[in-house]
Amino acid sequence: MQQYLSRKPFDLYALHLFHLVVKHRSFTRAAREAGLSQSALTRQMQSLEERLGLTLINRTTRSVEITEAGLFLADEAARLIGGVASALDGLQAEFGSVRPEVRVSVSRTLAMAHMPGLFHANHQRHPEVVCRVSYNTSSSILTALDAGEIDVGVLCPPSPLPDSVKITHRFKDAFELIAPATMAAEAPAKGAERLRLWLAQQPWLLIDSSTQTGKNLRRWMKRQQLEVQPAMELDSFDLIINLVASGFGLAFVPRRALALYRRKESIVTLPFPERFERDVVAVTRKHRKQPQHVQRFVENILF
Repeated sequence: MQQYLSRKPFDLYALHLFHLVVKHRSFTRAAREAGLSQSALTRQMQSLEERLGLTLINRTTRSVEITEAGLFLADEAARLIGGVASALDGLQAEFGSVRPEVRVSVSRTLAMAHMPGLFHANHQRHPEVVCRVSYNTSSSILTALDAGEIDVGVLCPPSPLPDSVKITHRFKDAFELIAPATMAAEAPAKGAERLRLWLAQQPWLLIDSSTQTGKNLRRWMKRQQLEVQPAMELDSFDLIINLVASGFGLAFVPRRALALYRRKESIVTLPFPERFERDVVAVTRKHRKQPQHVQRFVENILF
């Protein structure tokens, strides 16, 4: 190892820049995030390739393609950079004067009513810990977790999950079919088939089809012989509930998300023969020792 490092000097900064290029698939966006000029970033990548004796990136005027060797290095770079970032964060938290921080990324399809279970207990027991919260897609959360950019992810898991992450908490999130009070009055009182026919004729608000929940919900609706063309697609259940209450259409939403909605008289829950449920999980990286304040945060999650 020592001989290799003497022949091929290891530059963590250059590896970080390479990670940004892979992350954005763009020299322009990677340079902007790094605070460099595009030409300076290009020189760094050329130097890295020369030192390794390998082509990592094929760049054209329109795209950035990562070679097979580049993809291998990108995977290892994400683990290495994440490990270094985690070690430095733990060092600061244990011995520095900076307030300890937990970086949590939450799926956009979780509602505000899901948040107390994530943060309340830790806030009460450890108010000195800062929680830095972001909203992202499930795929972005897993990428950020692998790169060490976040400590905890909360999402609806794809199948299969990457081998590099572990589930620390899991709960079943049950859904309800809701309709505006004015529209619900027209729904058939009896008969599952009559109800399905009526539902198929109504305007629908559905969670974005690109999300994991959106994909799972549409597959479930198809099995229920309920195929609809949404009038609107959104990435927030809180917004969907408000629009249903305003008369825009019907929707399947998490039962928990209804708990914080105050104008309950404007929404009616309709019976449906089957119930859709999704998994919601909290995940961390495997094989990475977490700082004590992050471990405590994970233990305080209440699902």
